[in-house]
Amino acid sequence: MISELKGDNKVVGTKQVKRALNSSKVELVYIADDAEKRVTDEIVELCKNKQVQIIHIDTMRDLGKACGIDINAAVAALLK
Repeated sequence: MISELKGDNKVVGTKQVKRALNSSKVELVYIADDAEKRVTDEIVELCKNKQVQIIHIDTMRDLGKACGIDINAAVAALLK
């Protein structure tokens, strides 16, 4: 399922994921386990409120790589 992040139907980064969640456009959220909790806590809460599934990825590096970017990523979302 993480392979779906290689496509164009995604957003990467806290701001973009938060915006997409508030617009109810998110199918699934990926969160890196090594990301700072202060960064991910609000995303986790929004996912609970919107009943969006969260998939945990080991590292920010792995998540960034899965998204096809050369930088680390704390969160990413697959859009509907």
